[in-house]
Formats: sequence, C-alpha cells, structure tokens
Amino acid sequence: MNGPQRGLLDLTFAVPSICADRVTQGDADVGLVPAIEMARNGLEWIPIGIACRGPVRSILLISDRPFEEIRTLAVDSGSRTSVQLARVILARKYGVSPTIVTMDPDLLGMLDVADAALIIGDSALALDPAEIDMPCLDLGEEWVEMTGLPFVFAAWSGRKENLTPELTELLKASCLYGLGQLDTIIKEEADRRGFSEDLVHQYLTRNICFLLGDEEAAGLALYLEYVRELDGAPAAVTETPVHDQTTGSR
Repeated sequence: MNGPQRGLLDLTFAVPSICADRVTQGDADVGLVPAIEMARNGLEWIPIGIACRGPVRSILLISDRPFEEIRTLAVDSGSRTSVQLARVILARKYGVSPTIVTMDPDLLGMLDVADAALIIGDSALALDPAEIDMPCLDLGEEWVEMTGLPFVFAAWSGRKENLTPELTELLKASCLYGLGQLDTIIKEEADRRGFSEDLVHQYLTRNICFLLGDEEAAGLALYLEYVRELDGAPAAVTETPVHDQTTGSR
C-alpha cells in the first residue's frame, strides 16, 4: 500500500484461495476475496473491489462448436468465481450444463480434451478476441447483457467485527490514491507483464472498475442466487495460482 496510507496496514500478497483462508481463519482482518468465496465463508464486504459493467476482456470462453452443444468445459482453475459465472451463463442462456475439467491455461491443449475452454487473467489478455476464429464469449459482456447489472469478481471482505469505519475509510482512501496514479501504474504493469500500454490502459480504465455501488451489490446478489439455483450450493472447483491478491492486518 502506497501513498499516505503506507504503513497503516501490514499488507501481504497471496493467491485468491489463500486470501479467503487467511481472512476466515483470523490471520488477516480483511482481504481482497473472490466473490464466490465471500459467500461460501459468510464474509461481509465493503464497496471496493474488482467489477465490470460491460466487456471485461480478461474472462473468455472459447468453443470449437456452437455454445448450445458444449458438453465439456476445460477451465483455467485459477478462478472459482469465473467458473461459476461460466456455468450460470451456459445454463441460463444456452441451456447446457457441461462437465468441468480443470487444467493449465493452454487454449489448444484445453480444446484437445474439451468442447470449450475458459481462459482468464493474463492468459486471456494475451489473446485478441477479434482474431479468434472460433465462437468466443466475453463473460463480463454476457452477464451485463443478460441481467442489465454489473458483475463483481472480488471485494475487500472480512468478518463483520473487523470491518470498522476506520478500516473502510482507509481502504477507500488507498483506492482513490491508486486511481490518481493510474498513468504510472499502467506503464509499470505494461512493462512487467509484457503488454502494450494501450491494452493495460483500456483494461484498467474501461474494462474493470474498483468502486462498487448499489448496482454492483445487486449484481453480486443475483449471481449468488443463480449459482445456488444451479445445484443448491456453489460447485467445488480446484484453484491454482493465477494472480496474487492481497490481505491486510492492522
């Protein structure tokens, strides 16, 4: 955490599943926790996180056949939230409930063993959807078109007793400071990840948003309702690292 808030939290980095574990086990007061893990662990959340209000660009479902014919789906196992989102969209919009196969995020390898592949994060950003000659869905765009609501991928979450007004305001101030430093962040992330500055700029300023409001809350509630309707509870999916997320303790 940089800016005026630097040093006010003991900040550590971990993969998403570990963030959730640290918060639920009491090792951290608050963490940037995937949406599906917030629900599974009964965590409260504050209106700062990662959401989209249209195409998200970093969550792609690519198929070698019409979506209505998908029977197996290979997933990049780094995101339980995105896997559940794929299940919801395929079930509600295309009438299919494919078997989920978890594997490394290699598009051709995934399509060798399944009808479709879910590619997320940097692996998705490295692809240009316009150049993919197979049916391709941006799941953020699909969700917004289907529901008229934003989609929340993760939010700063914790046990209710830990989410004090002081901590909430600290995290909001840190988020606003970061948004004021986007030019610097875009250049650093483009260099670090090997992407063009234009791609990173579009992703951080148009594809995702960080301040969550009433519409994001409604979108999150509807997503969790749809997941519960699929099989009574969120389906278990093995998770492996893709991007580090963060936890904090005071």
